[in-house]
Amino acid sequence: MSFNCGIIGLPNVGKSTIFNALSGAGATMENYPFCTIEPNKGIVPVPDERLLDISAILHKNNPIHTKIEFIDVAGLVRGASKGEGLGNKFLGHIRQVDAIIHVVRCFSTADVVHVVGDVDPLRDIEIVNMELMLSDLEVLERANEKYERLAGHGSKEAKNTIRAIDEMMTFLNSGNLLKQMDLDEEKQGINNEYGLITTKPMLYLANIDENNVLQEALKRCEDYAADDGSEFLYLSGKIEEEISELPDAEKKEYLNAMGLQESGLIRMIHSAYHLLDLLTYYTTTTDLQAWTLKKGTGAQKAAGKIHSDFEKGFIRAEVFNYRDLKQAGSEKGVREKGHFRQEGKEYIIEDGDIIKYLFNV
Repeated sequence: MSFNCGIIGLPNVGKSTIFNALSGAGATMENYPFCTIEPNKGIVPVPDERLLDISAILHKNNPIHTKIEFIDVAGLVRGASKGEGLGNKFLGHIRQVDAIIHVVRCFSTADVVHVVGDVDPLRDIEIVNMELMLSDLEVLERANEKYERLAGHGSKEAKNTIRAIDEMMTFLNSGNLLKQMDLDEEKQGINNEYGLITTKPMLYLANIDENNVLQEALKRCEDYAADDGSEFLYLSGKIEEEISELPDAEKKEYLNAMGLQESGLIRMIHSAYHLLDLLTYYTTTTDLQAWTLKKGTGAQKAAGKIHSDFEKGFIRAEVFNYRDLKQAGSEKGVREKGHFRQEGKEYIIEDGDIIKYLFNV
């Protein structure tokens, strides 16, 4: 089961450069607005040292990594919610993603034009967020008209929905993203039906230059992210692109020379996992494979993410955890230490679990 993140921002903030560095998908990059019209998509194997450890210990060849999809959505501009710069089409792409990575320009160069005129990352954030809020308002206004008609025909449920929509619109009109609102069951149902953008988890990704000269602007962006409950991360798209072009053997050496512990890809994936409340677990029913899963998912439902037959015919799950395998050094050692368990369908999957599903079709 994979998850996806939409990469958004104003034109010419470095979205496609970062996308190329992260995915290696070769998105077109040019120095003019709306270079990206249709979204570029890249499915990226998630780097996972635990998977490689498990492979070595259990003697499982060719382990399969879990994946995350990045979608590079074309640049948004002021007026996007009203169709400026093909805005309605671009906003439609954003409604389909699990989380949003909002790239913010924190570099200054005369070689790359800024669509507003100067580099002001906080202003840029507010421009894009305003368009997201206006777009959600427009969607809710149309929904309200629909439920007003239903209420006119005597639907009591429609009246409850209208009240919830009105509260959501009032919240947006106050300049707030809906993800800051406590969504009850009625409001969450509306969100599920209409794919409201401002409910989605967001990571503000500051694209800095190599010298990181705009530190004050960077701090303002970080504070803004903290205030609206978002994640914040900064990286240099140019450096990440250089790293992505190196052979694997040279990447670590390059990172060490730059004083970096890990690449922007790995840091972004960590942030995306935290944003979406995800974990990684592993199955050994046939091949060794890593899977991405929402925290709090039960064993039977998790089995269904792999194959519907696993869920329908679920008998039990044989479970042990990576930390116990690492300590014991073998599956036999795990069993001898009493860490090998038989779990039923209600068992909640934990990060690092290694599972073999037993099922009967």
